[in-house]
Formats: sequence, structure tokens, C-alpha cells
Amino acid sequence: MSEFKGFPPETTEFLKHLSENNSKAWFDEHRADYDDYWVEPAKAFVVAAGAALQEIAPVEAQPRVNGSIFRVNRDVRFSADKSPYKRHLDFWFWEGERHSAVSGFYLRITPDGVGIGVGAHRFDKEQLASYRSAVADVVSAGSLRTAVDAIEKAGFELKGEYYKTLPRGFAAADPFGARMLRHNALWIGEDEVAPKVLGNKRFVAWALTRWSKMEPLHRWLVDTVQ
Repeated sequence: MSEFKGFPPETTEFLKHLSENNSKAWFDEHRADYDDYWVEPAKAFVVAAGAALQEIAPVEAQPRVNGSIFRVNRDVRFSADKSPYKRHLDFWFWEGERHSAVSGFYLRITPDGVGIGVGAHRFDKEQLASYRSAVADVVSAGSLRTAVDAIEKAGFELKGEYYKTLPRGFAAADPFGARMLRHNALWIGEDEVAPKVLGNKRFVAWALTRWSKMEPLHRWLVDTVQ
């Protein structure tokens, strides 16, 4: 595996053309481009970013598809959109066992930009119960407030609020608790125009700078819910 030197222009070009020609025939014809400009730089990025992330969290970084690299194929069984391929390149770094990880550091590369964030995009039933109990606890709710204050001060928007009313059996002592209890997910993320450093090794540092500011939410989720 080669050292990460950035994502070449051909990576976003491949994603752009895949968006415009989303068919198995086109993909099969351009399989070499997928291997050279999607898979290989993605693997190198996982190794480099995984090593950098150890500075802030003991994450798993698996340089393979269905590891830290999401597969390009879409699951179309329950979707009205039957396009067979995703139009982006996704990464995820987590702690513990992948199947039970509540939070992680994610990054998405699209034809036009980059998305980056941390957190839980959806709680399953058991995780939601643990989350609500933690929000109802004075100590863990205080830790969550500290984490949320830090990330909002850094300019990030907390996402995942879903319910209009409090869940049955829960009462909030203050507006912050009420707000948190209306969530069925808890994450932060932002979409940006592709930075100039996307094409060189400094892209890892670009991502780490943002992940570091978001880390308090990840830490709370791992320590409290996971």
C-alpha cells in the first residue's frame, strides 16, 4: 500500500462521472479507475488518518472496503432510487466493536466537496434507552452539557432532534435536558467546498483539526452510551 499523498483530481472526476453514468455497464468499463482512484487512495487515507486520530481517540482504522471504507454499492432493496452505486466516498473510524459502536469520526468526499463530522446518526432501541437514562442523570447530563457547549462554541450545530414532545416516563429539569430528550440521534457535521489540500497529504491534518474540535461529543457518547 502506498503512502497517502492526497486524493488526485481523478478521484472526484470518477465520482462526477459515476453520478452522471450510474450503471453497472459504465462501472464495469471503468473498473480500473475505481481501483486506482477510489480504492487505493482511500486505503492510504485510512492508514494515515487512523494514525493521526490516535492523538485524540483510540479508534479502529481498517484500510479496506467494509472496514473504514464504505462500499460503493447501494442497498436498493427498499429504495425507490435503484441507482446501483453511491455518488460519494465515505469513511468511518470507531472505537470498540464495529457492530456495537455508537459514535465514530466520519468523512465523505463528493464530486463537489467534503463532509466531516462525529457522533451517532441513529440510536437503536437499546442505545436510545441508555442515552435517555444518561440525559436524565444529573452527572452525565452535566458532562453532556459541557461537551455540547464546547462544540457549539467551536461553531458546530448539534443535530438529531426528532421528537416534538418528551418521551413517556421522562421529565426534564431544565430546557437543555428537554432539548436533549427530544433527540433520537446525536451528531455534528458540516459540508464544505473541497479544500485545496484534498490533493495532498496535508488533507489528514485538515480533517484532524476539525475532528479534534468535535471530539467531546464522541467521547461522551462512547463513555456514556456505548
